[in-house]
Amino acid sequence: MIRGLYTSALGMMSSMQRMDVITNNMANVNTTGYKRDHVISHAFSDQVMTRLNDPGMMRIIQNLNPVVGTINPGVFVDDVFTVFQQGPVQHTGNTLDLALQGQGFFVVMRGGYVNGENGVNGNGGERLFTRDGAFVLHDGMLMTITGERVQGLNGNIVLPNGYISINENAQIFVNSQYVDTLLLTNFSDLHSLRKMEDNLYNISAHSEEIPTEGLRVHQGFLEGSNVNIVQEMVQMITTSRAYETNARMLTAQDGTLQQAVNNIARRQ
Repeated sequence: MIRGLYTSALGMMSSMQRMDVITNNMANVNTTGYKRDHVISHAFSDQVMTRLNDPGMMRIIQNLNPVVGTINPGVFVDDVFTVFQQGPVQHTGNTLDLALQGQGFFVVMRGGYVNGENGVNGNGGERLFTRDGAFVLHDGMLMTITGERVQGLNGNIVLPNGYISINENAQIFVNSQYVDTLLLTNFSDLHSLRKMEDNLYNISAHSEEIPTEGLRVHQGFLEGSNVNIVQEMVQMITTSRAYETNARMLTAQDGTLQQAVNNIARRQ
């Protein structure tokens, strides 16, 4: 009976964690380049139940295996998996809005300091990655809306005044003059990336960068979130019902345990 309380409680905790992920997905349905998360649950290993010290069964089970069956203690959230499926590409018409078509990421730099002529060379800082191509210019430097410096093959991208054109191969031109090329990268195992705030990703010890293949840049477009709001609503309802079911089971087992304790106390 006590085991049943823990099993129901574990089910409720798993549902709560799943609900947190679902609501976060729904909150970012309109976030540029957002990739939805998916919860992976695993069950604990089955445990064998055996009959112990039953006088009425001793002669029967002397030559038999006294195994009654197996029981599972419950489920737990094993991992939160990010789904890197392509989001819809939406036209905006803004010169500095860039959408990636294919598998890969923009490379940006956070922190550190800037030196050199026109601040071209970046020093220090944290190398991060994003699919959010809503960029802005700050003192001629191409940056994310949260202040990270967009990286090119030559470091920080600094653009002179003029008409900016970026082709599908990520080459940047100003007044038809080549300036730099956006630094794009990909990873052999996307699951090794770690989500951060501001729609950014960081690498882990298992991350390995690889060249991009077939990745295209579309100027004047943004990649939308790959969250399907209908699917998330269905999962939210299912998760809510699972939580309620475990809560009712927990209440029922608690009531049964209370009755058992009270009856034992009366008999004594």
